[in-house]
Amino acid sequence: MKILITGICGFVGSSVARTLKAASPNYEIIGIDNFIRPGSWTNRDEIKKMCTHFFHGDIRNESDLAVIPKADWVIDAAANPSVLAGIDGKSSSLQLIHHNVVGTINLLEYCKRNSSGFLLLSTSRVYSIPPLAALKMDVVDGAFLPNPDQEFPTGISPLGVSEKFSTMPPVSLYGSSKVVSEHLALEYGATFGFPVWINRCGVMAGAGQFGHPMQGIFAYWIHSFREKRPLSYIGFGGTGYQVRDCLHPSDLVPLLIKQMNETGESKMPRIANVSGGVKSAMSLSQLSDWCQKRIGTSIITSGDSHRPFDIPWMVLDSSLANETWDWAPAKTTENILEEIALFAETHENWCALSL
Repeated sequence: MKILITGICGFVGSSVARTLKAASPNYEIIGIDNFIRPGSWTNRDEIKKMCTHFFHGDIRNESDLAVIPKADWVIDAAANPSVLAGIDGKSSSLQLIHHNVVGTINLLEYCKRNSSGFLLLSTSRVYSIPPLAALKMDVVDGAFLPNPDQEFPTGISPLGVSEKFSTMPPVSLYGSSKVVSEHLALEYGATFGFPVWINRCGVMAGAGQFGHPMQGIFAYWIHSFREKRPLSYIGFGGTGYQVRDCLHPSDLVPLLIKQMNETGESKMPRIANVSGGVKSAMSLSQLSDWCQKRIGTSIITSGDSHRPFDIPWMVLDSSLANETWDWAPAKTTENILEEIALFAETHENWCALSL
């Protein structure tokens, strides 16, 4: 089976490629990356060796895809993944749309030409922000937890946010770009007869992630803690109680393999949440406690400034993936954090490289 992985030298793309190659020698990997992400070049030599074909190219440029050989499947791991993309002064809104929408369209045209299946790695940030921000929260063990006695919107429960929850704007420009990509992928697949699967992923985390406070918060926090870089709890009273779930990208691969092996007119759900769920959820305050026990002390300041699109609690409910695909993550939060900490011990000044 020939598999094209976009963004293959990024954290997620490279992790998926390694795990696929370890799973079976029968997977032929084709890779493309534009190396726009700081630090991604550190994966180049290793990834190039495991690829049958490797391209330094940009999915925003249709001509860069024209030379790529036919693949059976495309795993789209190339995107600008920051919820502040387009408004943070580091990238423009048009750049964001070109990365996340135009790039997707070019890949779908590739799938149309080659009758390739399409696997889109989407995000938990496609879900509507106002109802999430309006949830009533309790504080339990240094973390926000939705009050169980409130009337939850459709698609939200104490188990998290399910696929039934609204994706109506505002979801951020980034979130909207992924919603558009999802819709286009499903329309292309239905119109031109190729399979499409969409996996809405929780916060990705693991060793080698290029930590950034708006993208890889778990890796960023642990590396910054070890390197004694300034850290601050922002928003929500400066408490650090805001909560996110986490997922190691290698745990995606068993699901991706099942989806690639699905044949015929499948009745399986085309969209599924993929996350560690409530078992993996952790607040920044709890993460700091973990770091202090594992690494040592560090100074954390507090600030009550508000960042656009921030929400107190974002946990995906992956029950659908568990029930229909028999999928569940293998790595616990403790596994993931320890993996990052061990990597940090042998990679000094990683933050400077990846920021």
